[in-house]
Parts: sequence; structure tokens; C-alpha cells
Amino acid sequence: MKVLVTGGAGYIGSHVCNLLLDKSCEVTVIDSLVTGNKNLIPKKAKLVVSDIADEKKIERLITKEKFDLVMHFAGLIRVEESVKEPEKYHEFNYKKARAFLNVCFKNGIDKVIFSSTASVYGSPKKGKVLESDPLNPLNPYAESKLKLEEFIKTKSEEINIKYIILRYFNVAGADEKLRCGLISKYPSHLIKIACEVAVGKREKIIINGNDYDTFDGTPIRDFIHVSDLADIHLVSAKHLIKNGKSDIFNCGYGKGYSVKEVLENFNQILDKKINFEIGPRRDGDSKMIVANPEKFNKFFAWKPKFNSIKYILKTAVDWEKKIK
Repeated sequence: MKVLVTGGAGYIGSHVCNLLLDKSCEVTVIDSLVTGNKNLIPKKAKLVVSDIADEKKIERLITKEKFDLVMHFAGLIRVEESVKEPEKYHEFNYKKARAFLNVCFKNGIDKVIFSSTASVYGSPKKGKVLESDPLNPLNPYAESKLKLEEFIKTKSEEINIKYIILRYFNVAGADEKLRCGLISKYPSHLIKIACEVAVGKREKIIINGNDYDTFDGTPIRDFIHVSDLADIHLVSAKHLIKNGKSDIFNCGYGKGYSVKEVLENFNQILDKKINFEIGPRRDGDSKMIVANPEKFNKFFAWKPKFNSIKYILKTAVDWEKKIK
């Protein structure tokens, strides 16, 4: 497979690039390096430093290289920032991505895997979310992702393109060989911040709200190891290459952990306790969001390899120690 990857210098994109190269695929990365880190891109991948909306540059690349498939990870991901700067998120996550994908579709790339988010569901009314459940994005980040989902689906009806849309739940952990992991100047991920406390980069973690309608008052999330998520992309790519049908899938394990439970699990694998303080709720946060992952698991007869909160936390903190 010859794969074009946007955002390959990011956390999830870099893990997918490593796995694709492990499986002898050819990988070309497009990344503006605005939020990505060049050091995360595997040496065997080709890097094109470009804004994805630079249509002429993208067109030259695509017509020259003849890719089998595009995986679109590029985008902004900070929920709090999106609440403050909604136009920026609309611009980066929707308008630039739409321009990029239109160039792909016009120039012969007719298969796309899109990195979406479970936050398109908002605050679900029931325990585990199905792909067919109502969509209710609570913040501009989620809205921008849903708009691009809708664009891809509409395009698929207009022209003969095939897609897999993957709705990620909470992605965490790091590559077991520590080739890549999460690097962020302004981390908003619970596990990333807890790792920084664990290695002494910060004093404490702020728990954003302990008055949610959950068993311990803190929000509940479904955490999936980034290497399992990378495998989901590989499986999806093979499906599309064989002209498999378009579809949307949840990417999670189907088990929720509260913020406090995550910290308790962390304390069990560390030799010191994670200091925390209770702070105010964050705008745009939902109380609980857990996947029903059966659709993907059954369709592809797929099983995760790293379904353990302690393993997720161990690889995350090992990575944090490496980049300390």
C-alpha cells in the first residue's frame, strides 16, 4: 500500500505511520508542523512540510506519487481552545480539510480514512454509545469534526469515493518500543498531565469538576491504547483497498473509567501518589462517554491487544520519562 498521511507528525498519526512501515507500506506524510513534532515522524517515511490547504503543492504531490489511500489526521484538538476560538477550529478542521480532500478526490485518491471523535455524541443519555445514536456536539471542536464527516458522506454519494470514519474515544499510552508518544506544549489529556506529575514536570493535576452525576462525581471516559487504534487504521485500510464498503466505526474498549479511578490505577503502578486538586468544570465536557465497539470488532473479527488501563498508563509514563 502507498499511503498519504496528513498530520503524521502528531501523536496518533506517528503511531499509524510506524505500524504502516512495519507492515512494508510506503508512507508519505504531509504536516505543517504547526502542532506536530518532526521527531515523531519515522525516518523511513517521506515528509512534505505543507499546509494541507496549499492546493497547488498537494496536487503536484498527488499526481506525481499515485497514492492508494489517504489517512486524514491533521487538525486542532483542544476542546477548551475551540470554545474560545470557534472560527479557528472551523477553518483548520473543516475548511482546510475540505479543500485538501477535494484535491485528493479530483486527482484520483478515492479512498479516505478520517480521524473523527466520540465527542460528536455530546453527553449520551445511555451507557454505551452506538454509531447510530443521536449526534449532539457540545463544542466547536466536535462540531468541526462532524461537519467534515458530513462532507465526506455527501461526497461519497456524489462521486465514487469510499471512506471509513473512525470515531475515537480517549486515546492514550505510547508505542511499546517508545518510538513515539504524546508530545504537547499545552496538554489537555488527563493521562498526559498525570504523567507529567509522575515524573516531576508539574506539581499536581487539576480534576475539572467532581460534581458530575457519576458514581464518584468525576467524568467517565473510555480509554483506548494508541497502538490498538493504529491497528484499527491498518485493518480499515486493507478493507478499503479490497473495495470494501464505506462505514463509520467507534474506536474504544467499551469500558469506562472515572478520572479518580484512572489516578488510583496510576498510584498502584507508581512509587508515589499523584497530587490532585479539584477545580471547576471545563466548558464543553460531557459527564460520561463510553463506546459500544461491537460493530468494528464483529465486522472485522478484531480483538484489541492492549486492553488494560495499567498497561496504557505504564507505556504513557515510560514515554514521559524518555522525553523528560
